[in-house]
Parts: sequence; structure tokens; C-alpha cells
Amino acid sequence: MQKLLDGIVAFKQQDFEEHKELFESMSDNQKPHTLFIGCSDSRVIPHLITNTLPGELFVVRNIANLVPMYRKVNEYLSTTAAIEYAVKALEVESIVVCGHSNCGGCAALYSKDEHKEDLPYTTKWLELAEKVSVEVDKQIPDKNDPAREWLTEQINIVEQMKHLLTYPFIQEKYAAKRLTIHGWHYIIETGEVFNYNVDKGEFELIN
Repeated sequence: MQKLLDGIVAFKQQDFEEHKELFESMSDNQKPHTLFIGCSDSRVIPHLITNTLPGELFVVRNIANLVPMYRKVNEYLSTTAAIEYAVKALEVESIVVCGHSNCGGCAALYSKDEHKEDLPYTTKWLELAEKVSVEVDKQIPDKNDPAREWLTEQINIVEQMKHLLTYPFIQEKYAAKRLTIHGWHYIIETGEVFNYNVDKGEFELIN
């Protein structure tokens, strides 16, 4: 905890002072241009990866960067509410679904039954990506093939992009070209980011 407390002091003395006017200008409003849906993994830092300043990204993070499909239910819906708020209230221009290498959530898709008792909520959450593991098994049936890891992470990104389009208010803006949707695969050990090319159906290195 002391490390965090020291960090707060350092932030106030250094980073805040450097961007003081920016923070003051945002004291009573925000206008982010992008909704960034990423994994909760501690190694994935959206603002660091994108070199953006406070106020640019509206960030939603959860296990395996999943997007619940649109539905009307009487529950507390964290990720769904954040998507709704970003698109309808903040009127973001873009949505990014960012997955990453060595994703524990994606790896857990193949061992959900082992964790049902210890991690019941995580197991339930991962049901949102059930189609992903099925598709990977079709394409690479060999369980020992290391290529399954990247394929799982990339297919998961594409699947969550599809989930976004089940939201009527996203469909409307996307069709009218007032909202763009992007899928990124971030490689932790190299710093590379691959963007999903919808027309080609493949991920391409951003450079």
C-alpha cells in the first residue's frame, strides 16, 4: 500500500502539474472519443498502449474483455451499462475491443469445469465466450498446438465485436457510419498491436 500512497504524491507533484490546465478544463465534463473495452489483466494499460491523455478514453475492463450480448433484464449490468453510457450519453466515435497475449481468461475457456466450485462467478462470466473455444477446436483440434493460444484470443476479440452489434443503438450508429468498431490484439512481450481487418478477416500489425 505504501507504494500506492507514494505514487499519489508523485502524481500530484509531477504528472498533475505537467497537465494541470488539462485537468482543470475537464473539471466538470468529459468528452472521450473512444470506448476502450479491455481485459482486467494488470499488464494491459490502455492509456500507456495508446499514448492517450486523460479524457480521451472511456475504459471498461473485465475478465477476457468480454461483451455481454444485448438483452433486457432486471439485473445490475456493469459492462452493458458502461457501453450504453459511452455510446448514448458520451457519444463516443469509436469502440475498441482489445484482447492480449497470454490471456488467463481465454486459457480458462478450456478448463471451466475444473474451477466451477472455486470460481463460480468467473466460470459463469466465461460462458459469454463459449463459441470461441468451440471454433478453435474446429480449426486446431490438437490440444498441444501453441497456435491455439493466439487463435483463441483473436477469435474471442472478433466474437465480442459481433456481440456489440446486437445492441440496437450501436447497430444504428454503425450503419450510419457515425460509430466505428475495432478489434485489437496486444502482444505483451513485444509491445505490438494487431488490428482486425474486417474485409480480409485477419489481424494486421499496426505500424
